[in-house]
Formats: sequence, structure tokens, C-alpha cells
Amino acid sequence: MDARLLNAGLQKDSAGAAMRAGPGAGDDAARRASRKRRGWWLKQLHTWHWISAAVSLIGMLLFAITGITLNHAQSISATPRVTESATTLPAPLLAQLEGAGEEGSAAPLPDAVAAHLGTALKLDMRGRPAEWSDEEVYVGMPGPGRDAWVSIDRASGAVTAEQTDRGWVSYLNDLHKGRNTGDAWFWFIDIFAVACVVFTITGLLLLQLHARHRPSTWPIVGLGLAIPVLLALFFIH
Repeated sequence: MDARLLNAGLQKDSAGAAMRAGPGAGDDAARRASRKRRGWWLKQLHTWHWISAAVSLIGMLLFAITGITLNHAQSISATPRVTESATTLPAPLLAQLEGAGEEGSAAPLPDAVAAHLGTALKLDMRGRPAEWSDEEVYVGMPGPGRDAWVSIDRASGAVTAEQTDRGWVSYLNDLHKGRNTGDAWFWFIDIFAVACVVFTITGLLLLQLHARHRPSTWPIVGLGLAIPVLLALFFIH
């Protein structure tokens, strides 16, 4: 009997406590869950934002500076430095050109020929595609901010070469454009672009989370969109 009375009393006390708490208790739990979710998203966004910023920081600085130099390319004077050189291919190496490439093919020079000319002309042409004809073999070696070529007379073995250096500004501009930069830089630009996309999207989501306490957020974002759109519509012809 005493046990039943005790259980009934406990149940009555629990029901009374729940009634005293009222419907606001559920609202408090929902608010706590919402704050928890918001905190988790803030942590994730801040983490990815600073990681992508750290990865893309130097690249973004480089592309911003070279964007200015490209925009003012006509105002930045540079005198290309041209170096010409000549040599003669020894007969044994000249003989190796026979059968190494056919008319119209892009086969590279034989390794021994490329190594010899690389030492004589200070040019690395190993593995470079060559243009073959009955009279000559031509190897073009363009690079960022520079150009070079080698021509071999297949009858006499006479070799002529020319190197052009356009300066460091041209070098950086070509890096910006990905011009004659090779596969490694090609993949770097793609990875850098992905990091920039992550940086901007996480920044946009952080703006959205903080916009409630910063009323000027969306007007400034809208201004950043409106300015280039208006310039494109009314001032680019």
C-alpha cells in the first residue's frame, strides 16, 4: 500500500513539474538544437574558408598583380633580348637523323643529337616535337616570357638557333594566361581555381550567416554584382 502511494506521489510530482515547465520547455530545446546546428556550420565554414584562403593566397596575389600588368601591357615597355648561335652537327650524329623522322611527322630528335645540341647551344630540346622535312629539321621551344628555335640542315649538318627573352613581366603575364607553361602549371591553375571557388562560396555562406547582424551585407554584395554588369552593358562596345 505504501509503495503504491509513493509511486502515485512521484508520478503526480513529475506531472506537476511538466505542467509548471509549460510549452516553453520544448521551444528552449528547439532553440538549443538550432544554435548547435548553426555553430557546427559556422565551424565547418570557417575551417574551409581559411584552408582555401591559405592554399590560394599566393596564387591570388600573383594573378591580381599580373592582371594589372596585363591590363597595362601597352604602357609597360620591354625590349626583347635576342641571342643567335650556330654550330655544326658531327657526321655520325647527322647520320642518326636518317629515318628518325618522316616528312610532316612530329618525332623528337634522337637522344644523342638532342644531348649534343643541348650542350653546344645551351638549349634543352629532349623530347620536344620537331618538324621534319627533306631539307631540315625544325624544333620550336616556346616558354613563358621567352621563345627559342633550332634549325638543322639535313644535308650539311649546319645548325642555327635563336633565343628570345622578353623579360620578367612577360614571364609573369604568360603564367597568368597559362601560355607555353606545360602540364604542371596547367594542373596548378585548375587546383588553384577550385580553391578560389571554395573560398568564395564559403565566404558567401558566412555572409549569409552573419547578415542578420550586419544590415549592409547584401547591399554591398549587390553592388559588387551591379558594377561589372552595368559596365559590361553600357561601357563595353
